[in-house]
Formats: sequence, structure tokens, C-alpha cells
Amino acid sequence: MLKEERQHAILNEVELHNKVLLTDLADKLNVSVDTVRRDVKELDEENLLVKVHGGAVSLGFANHSPQRNNVYALDKKVAIAKKAIALLRNNSVILIDGGTTCLELAKLLPTNLKLTCFTISLPVAMELLRKPNVETIFIGGTLSRDSQISMGPSAIHALSEIKVDYSFIGTGYVDTEFGLTEFDWDVVQTKKAVINASKKAVLLCISEKLNSQHRFKTCSLNVINTMITELEPWDTKLTPFKNQNTQIL
Repeated sequence: MLKEERQHAILNEVELHNKVLLTDLADKLNVSVDTVRRDVKELDEENLLVKVHGGAVSLGFANHSPQRNNVYALDKKVAIAKKAIALLRNNSVILIDGGTTCLELAKLLPTNLKLTCFTISLPVAMELLRKPNVETIFIGGTLSRDSQISMGPSAIHALSEIKVDYSFIGTGYVDTEFGLTEFDWDVVQTKKAVINASKKAVLLCISEKLNSQHRFKTCSLNVINTMITELEPWDTKLTPFKNQNTQIL
């Protein structure tokens, strides 16, 4: 594989999953970790991604930008957010997770919709403050430098004391057999707490993430009440997901 092809593949993985490990990239591309590290360093210097310890994150994930000019598959994420908004009613109590698709949901909430909204995401909280009829409650904890999301015991404890109508969550990977997975153990523990704090959990997921998996399991797919993608519900790509006791939108 040529260097240009390799770096293009790295960018695709980073943009799709928001954050990736050097070791995973090396395995996927069948090259050494040192080779991937050099590629990531070059891509960081070209301002195409953000190099972090042991991996890389996408620009849209690491840098909160009102212009949204660095968000991967923005049109698909906007379509997902619009579908999610249709679930909401005045005076609902909801929780919005972190990540670029959840951030699009926060941006697109109608200004006349009355909500109480909890969030563990600092960028999401800042967007919610723009909505005059949304009461915003930020759940504190140890803030991730990469994602600006609260994690750790404080966040998990706070989540254990609430029960919202809907939680809107993202995931790095989703599969019919393995469910929702991530590579970060701390992220998984926080997402578990978010799901437990919800009467109904709604997964917001672009279709490119379907049929992918990683190390640590957040939950089985049948724990999710509704899965929303940018696809029409009858799209054949969604057929394997329709026998999981999960509504598909």
C-alpha cells in the first residue's frame, strides 16, 4: 500500500470512529505501529486530524466548531438528528450523550420545544444554552481532553440518581451479535450508566458503523429501544438488525 493510500485509510478510520488507537490502525493496515505513528504525526501537522497519546481523533470530535465545517458525514448526521427530534414532546426530560451526531441533535432542537436536558458533553451543554426553552443540567466529572465528555465515578454516581424519558447516545461500533462496543473502558462504564438512567435508550448511528466491533461491550443491541440511522427503515442494510427487539427509524 502506498503512503498516500495508507494515510487516506487512516483518515477514513479516524473520521468514522472519531478516535482510534495506533495499534488498531497498524493491525488493520498490516504495518508497524511506528509507520502508523509517523503517518499520524504528518496528518496532524497538516491539520487533518489531532494526534493524541496512543492514537488520533478527528477534528470534528476534538474541536467544537459552530461552523461544523470539519464534521464527517454531516448530512447523514443531520438526517439522523431530525429523525430523533420527532420523538420529543414538550416537557420531556432527556439526556444527550457526547459525539458529533449527538451534537447535531442539540444544534437542531427547535427553539420553541420545552425540555429538561441532562448531558455529559461540554459542547452539547454549550449548544443547549442557545435554546431558550431548554433547561440544561450538566453532569460533571473528569473531563476527557479529547471528547470534552464527563467520565469517572462522579459522573456515574450522578447518572445513577436520575431517570430520563429518553437518552440519545452514540457509539463507536455496533453489531447485531456483539452489540454496542468501544475501545475505551472508561467510556463504556459511563455509557452503561447513561443507559441505566433512561426509560428508553435511542442510538444515533451512521450506517457506516454497522457491523463493526471493538474490545469492550457497552450493551447488547436489544437493550436499545430505538436505533436511528440516515437510511430508510426498509433499507436492506438494516435487515439483520430487525430481529433484535429494537425499533428501527
